[in-house]
Amino acid sequence: MVSRLKLGDVVMEVIFKDIKNVHLSVHPPTGSVRISAPARMNIDTIRIFAISKLGWIRQQQKKLQEQERETRREYLERESHYAWGKRYLLTISEHDGPPAIELKQNRMLLRVRPETNAETKQAIVARWYRTQIRNAAPDLIAQLEPTIGAKVSTVFVQKMKTKWGSCNSVNHSIRLNTELARKPAACLEYVIAHEMAHLLEPTHNARFIALMDRCMPNWQQYRSQLNQLPVCYERWR
Repeated sequence: MVSRLKLGDVVMEVIFKDIKNVHLSVHPPTGSVRISAPARMNIDTIRIFAISKLGWIRQQQKKLQEQERETRREYLERESHYAWGKRYLLTISEHDGPPAIELKQNRMLLRVRPETNAETKQAIVARWYRTQIRNAAPDLIAQLEPTIGAKVSTVFVQKMKTKWGSCNSVNHSIRLNTELARKPAACLEYVIAHEMAHLLEPTHNARFIALMDRCMPNWQQYRSQLNQLPVCYERWR
C-alpha cells in the first residue's frame, strides 16, 4: 500500500511494508522523500515521525540540489576520466584483440576493436571499474574485520544511483558502488567500514560512531570528502 504525506512544501511517499521499523530516505536528483513503514503503523504516528525529521530532510534536499555533477562522458580522445581520485586523459587505440584498459602516467589507455561505439566503450570502462573494486575490497575487509568485529560473507559490486554502499545483516553481505573506483582509495575504505559497522549496528547511534572511531579515526573527514566530490552524470527516469 502506498500513500502520500505533505508537510508544508515537502511531499513524501509512504510505502507500507512487512517490516519492523520506519525507514526514511531522500533520493536524487530532486530530493524526493520516501518513508517505508510497518504495514500496521498509523498514519498519524508516521506524520509525527516525519515532522521530527523535517529539518534533516530539507538539509538533504539542499545538498542534492547543490551537489556538483559531471558532464556526460562521450568516450572521446583526451576526455577526462578518473581512477582512485586521479584525473586521466582518455587515449583510444584500436586492435583486433579483446578490450583492455591500462593507466599510464596521466593517461587512461583504452584498447578496443575497430568501430567500437561509445555505448560499448562505456560498458568496458564500467566493467574495469567494477574489477578495480572487486580486487581492492577483500584486503580492506580483511584488515577491518578484527577491529570492527564483523565478518563479511559476500561482497557485491554494482552501479548504484542513490548510495555508495549498503549491507544485509542477515546474510552478512555488503554492496559497493562501482563509482567508488573513481574516488580516492580512502573513500572506498570508509564505505566498507561504514557498511561493516552497520552489520553490527543498523542506526547511526553512539555505538555506530564508536565502531567507526575504533577502526578508522578519520572517517568523518573521508565522509565529507566523498560527499563533496562531483557525482557522475546520470540519466534519471
